[in-house]
Amino acid sequence: MMEVLIVENEKPAADKIARMLKKTDNSIHVAGVIETVEGTINWLQHQPQPDLIIMDIQLDDGLCFEVFETIHIKIPVIFTTAYDEYTLKAFKVNSIDYLIKPVEEIPLRDAISKFKSLYYADPVNSDKFIHLLKELDTGYKNRFLVKIGIKYRSVPVREISCFYILERATFLRTFEGKDYAVEYSLEYIENKMDPGLFFRISRTCIVNINAVNDIVVYSSNRLKIMMISSRPSDDFVVSRDKIGDFKRWMDR
Repeated sequence: MMEVLIVENEKPAADKIARMLKKTDNSIHVAGVIETVEGTINWLQHQPQPDLIIMDIQLDDGLCFEVFETIHIKIPVIFTTAYDEYTLKAFKVNSIDYLIKPVEEIPLRDAISKFKSLYYADPVNSDKFIHLLKELDTGYKNRFLVKIGIKYRSVPVREISCFYILERATFLRTFEGKDYAVEYSLEYIENKMDPGLFFRISRTCIVNINAVNDIVVYSSNRLKIMMISSRPSDDFVVSRDKIGDFKRWMDR
């Protein structure tokens, strides 16, 4: 029996997928239907792992990619969405196929057949698929999950102007000037950011090149950065030992 978890926030769509799965292969059992990112994380942490997940990309409380950024998942996934803008990202996280909604029977049947051929019929094909995923994955983070009171928000890297340390805690700041605490060290963040876009100017700050508004000569030939999201209290100064690398980074 094949255990399938459906992650879909629209009940009619989830019911339709369940019916089509049964019609495609009556040995398929729907292990559960989840509607949210948070619910999916909780389910996968506390329930037996399914063989396959059919997952809508846009859920009630965010994008499904937050699940993969929060917990480690090896389960193959068939993604569904009304848009095609997330194709490459989907194939970086265990994707078997990418179906445009409304999901129809033939594409779903073909996706199930692809899953079976990769994970049931020929183990070599599975190895090739995993190798392909590794080639597509740059290793850089794309989003950061932050907590706001009792809620969570996923902040895309493209919206982040800088990371900084304040009173031993790490924060990110968006281009809109909003600050959120993150549960990572600055060393971890530095290694997970695209070095073409982010540079660690000091022990306490990493900046996004697209957020650099101006650079001024500071005391003793040091450099101070004026950011798009700067505040009067900010002190974004490039460390002396990083000035050379910073200039080369800005001059690429």
